[in-house]
Amino acid sequence: MRNVALVVLDTARSTSTGPETTPALNRLADDGTVFDSAFATAPWTLPSHASMFTGTYPSEHGTHGGHTYLDDELRTLPESFADSGYETIGVSNNTWITEEFGFDRGFDDLRKGWQYIQSDADMGAVVRGEDLREKLQATRNRLFDGNPLVNAANILYSEALQPAGDDGSDRSTTWIADWLDGRDDRPFFLFCNFIEPHVEYDPPREYAERFLPDGASVDEALAVRQDPRAYDCEDYHLSERDFDLLRGLYRAELAYVDEQLGRLREALEDAGEWEDTLLVVCGDHGEHIGEHGFFGHQYNLYDTLINVPLVCHGGPFTDGGRREDLVQLLDLPATLLETAGIDDPELRAQWSSRSFHPASDDDPRDAVFAEYVAPQPSIDRLEARFGEIPDRVYDYDRRLRAVRTKESKYVRGDDGYDRLHDVETDPLERDDIAAREPERVRAMQRRLEERFDPLAEAGDSGEVEMREGTKERLADLGYL
Repeated sequence: MRNVALVVLDTARSTSTGPETTPALNRLADDGTVFDSAFATAPWTLPSHASMFTGTYPSEHGTHGGHTYLDDELRTLPESFADSGYETIGVSNNTWITEEFGFDRGFDDLRKGWQYIQSDADMGAVVRGEDLREKLQATRNRLFDGNPLVNAANILYSEALQPAGDDGSDRSTTWIADWLDGRDDRPFFLFCNFIEPHVEYDPPREYAERFLPDGASVDEALAVRQDPRAYDCEDYHLSERDFDLLRGLYRAELAYVDEQLGRLREALEDAGEWEDTLLVVCGDHGEHIGEHGFFGHQYNLYDTLINVPLVCHGGPFTDGGRREDLVQLLDLPATLLETAGIDDPELRAQWSSRSFHPASDDDPRDAVFAEYVAPQPSIDRLEARFGEIPDRVYDYDRRLRAVRTKESKYVRGDDGYDRLHDVETDPLERDDIAAREPERVRAMQRRLEERFDPLAEAGDSGEVEMREGTKERLADLGYL
């Protein structure tokens, strides 16, 4: 394949995608290959993306809540493409996936979708209608050429032209389409993160109206407080009605980013690049919206958080149907490089990646693994914010590892916590059978011991001193 595009639908869980919420993704799956048993290596953005970029597990790349930087000595997927002559472009709408946390290495340009000046004028508002677009471009050219002091004016101007609700993916897709239209003839590696399914859910109203329960209004749904860590710490209560409303908003956000995915496909087609592009679409982790008593994506490794959508289209993945084999997001480096015909001994030496290319010689997986290394935010930060916190929250201050086969799922913590589920008969992981199946527990423990070093407390010496603006954005996302 000439080009590779990797699109991450942030916080997209596998069970919430389908013909109703994600028709563009469904169409891509019909024409390509869909992986029903795809799993993230971690339940939240930072370590999951680090695994996708390096082909390593969280305990190998060391990027987690107490060490929030992707270390320089690790080789990354964008670096491999860049060194092979590719134009490498990233568009990130998630604050973690920026140069501040070490994710810019290998990109010719890594753009921040929420910024106006630093991402240049073209990452500002999307204007619907050619007249408005021309007027806005003229205004940008006049106001923003080398003048960062007018950032606030740009934001106010763009917001005045945008509909209510999330729209970052719309701006990003428009920028990508413009870039495709004017780029040079080199092959490209494109990475894009669409963040809208992440808290806070604030879909455009027309999407929300399609997915809310009968009799519910958009205003009622948007009035529900969305603060996962405050919910964990019993600072407020959510009723089942509240969760129904939140699930409706979440599904609306998926539908919104799915439309942007469709627009991205159209942009590739219009640029004449579609037939020469491997397009991979995945979630980086899932989400709890009341399941198992949780809201958000911290503190556990249920499939609700680690089973993610994964669809590939192009080249050997066209008309590949549905595959049930176990795959991991950290398998993307091996798969993308094999499909592109790139050999990278340095990256290969560090990874735990296995290619799922249809013709690969790599052994198929008979188990997948996930890790939760350290809470984000830390328990200390929760105490600083809420004062007294429930005893059960202290129990979450532990390191977890999970091993999952087609039949069984076992989770173990460094405090002795463990759970065992028969995922064939109990796919929702409600019945813990660890006490009833000691032999099965021991067999799964051996699988973990064969894969990882013994569980130990995660170091916290690598936490980045963040900029104030970064802190504010991560707080808005529920991480601080």
